[in-house]
Amino acid sequence: MSRRPVPFDGKLDRSIVLVGLMGAGKSTVGRRLARRLGLPFVDSDSEIEDAAGLSAGEVFQRFGERDFRDGERRVVARLAEGPVRVIATGGGAFVSEDTRALLNARCITVWLDAPVDLLTERTARRPETRPMLTNGSRAETLARLIEERRPAYAQAHIRVTSDGSAHAAVVEKIVVAIDRHLEGKS
Repeated sequence: MSRRPVPFDGKLDRSIVLVGLMGAGKSTVGRRLARRLGLPFVDSDSEIEDAAGLSAGEVFQRFGERDFRDGERRVVARLAEGPVRVIATGGGAFVSEDTRALLNARCITVWLDAPVDLLTERTARRPETRPMLTNGSRAETLARLIEERRPAYAQAHIRVTSDGSAHAAVVEKIVVAIDRHLEGKS
């Protein structure tokens, strides 16, 4: 199988960071995007888990959202300072004004925007990893979160809709959008 060329080959001097709500596909699409671009992939939740020796959900439940977000902020800042790669962040990371400013300054940020029904379906697959969705209606919680977080996510450099189409198609939309973004920066 021949590898499709990367339109911006040689122009990428910063990491690509995927942001958006849980279930938008940041980790799955991120892995595929990294392969497509020949870059390493890292998931900030996995990095938090490695540092804490607990799952992200356990850290969130044991120490609370405030401490979780503080640790997440430090991990994301470290990842943004590292080599060029694809980074998937937790759903709330980009909501922090400081984290958002850092990522927008040092990386190319991509908001994976997905409809609530798709998010609800996807987050049902592994509910134990979604501590914010354990009480009440998952769909109602996700609808509330998207409305609360939309202004922050909208500050990403690029917005790509993840509408349930094949992950490969979403990856290609991201590649095209990054190429356009980089051309606008030249």
